[in-house]
Amino acid sequence: MYICMKKVPNIKDTSDLPMLSIDMENKENGSFNTENLVENGRPPDPADWAVTDVVNYFRTVGFEEQANAFQEQEIDGKSLLLMTRNDVLTGLSLKLGPALKIYEFHVKPLQTQHLKNSSL
Repeated sequence: MYICMKKVPNIKDTSDLPMLSIDMENKENGSFNTENLVENGRPPDPADWAVTDVVNYFRTVGFEEQANAFQEQEIDGKSLLLMTRNDVLTGLSLKLGPALKIYEFHVKPLQTQHLKNSSL
């Protein structure tokens, strides 16, 4: 089975976006540039996020329904940064489509950004 995913350009500047609302209609994959993420009251380093910060992050980026799974599984920032692709696809009991987008366009970039920032 092959999955074809279309690359959608990332938002480069989030300064024009409202604080708690990101227009996801034009971005099929739910992705945006996490390097310029408006903090929305969350600590800048995901390792410092509480469970509510993780839940609010996913609600803010358009995964309202799926955000509850992170609450139910008590996923805080440290746990989020340790999650594997398999954890997201099977451990959260999410539908495959949203789970793939959550991992590829949010969890993995947050992990990469955290590693890059912690090595500076």
